[in-house]
Amino acid sequence: MARKKEYNEDLVLEKAMNLFWRNGYEMTSMQMLEKEMGINKFSIYSSFGSKEGLLEASIKCYREKLDRLLQKMIDSNTGTEAIKQYFIDSLEFSQENKDFKGCFVGNTSTEIKDCDMPKIKKLLKANKTKLKTIFTDKLREENRFTEEEIEYKADYLLIAKFGFSAATKVFSQKQLNNYLNQIFKNL
Repeated sequence: MARKKEYNEDLVLEKAMNLFWRNGYEMTSMQMLEKEMGINKFSIYSSFGSKEGLLEASIKCYREKLDRLLQKMIDSNTGTEAIKQYFIDSLEFSQENKDFKGCFVGNTSTEIKDCDMPKIKKLLKANKTKLKTIFTDKLREENRFTEEEIEYKADYLLIAKFGFSAATKVFSQKQLNNYLNQIFKNL
């Protein structure tokens, strides 16, 4: 008979996500995960299969949290203003715990770009594709750009979002606001 889990999987997953977010995949050891999550290696492997499986579950957990911000942008009918508000909302989201961790997806994408983790890379690529699609739709709402301009501007915004997220880890609020205003001035 299988043993009953004596922990809340959602709670321990959130703890793992925050640890990966703070330290990165490579710098997060199994011992650190055990300590942070409050469960042993056996339980981690039993629930998630591997450290990579735990990272995959952590990225999915992060995406679920981020989906409320994306949905707010989707539901808005203000075009580029909705995109700008998304940048602001995601900044606030990344600073909730005053850790100034940037974007978990961006951080992980940068860290594992040369690693052999096809499932993780596919998950991260899907996130970028989804975000670009939403940016494209919001730009179309403006009714002032050609399809070629929309494609160009959606790529610009996607890259600017990743740069903005990285910048949140090291720059002041004033500098971030200036950067944000410049991003949208260039549209």
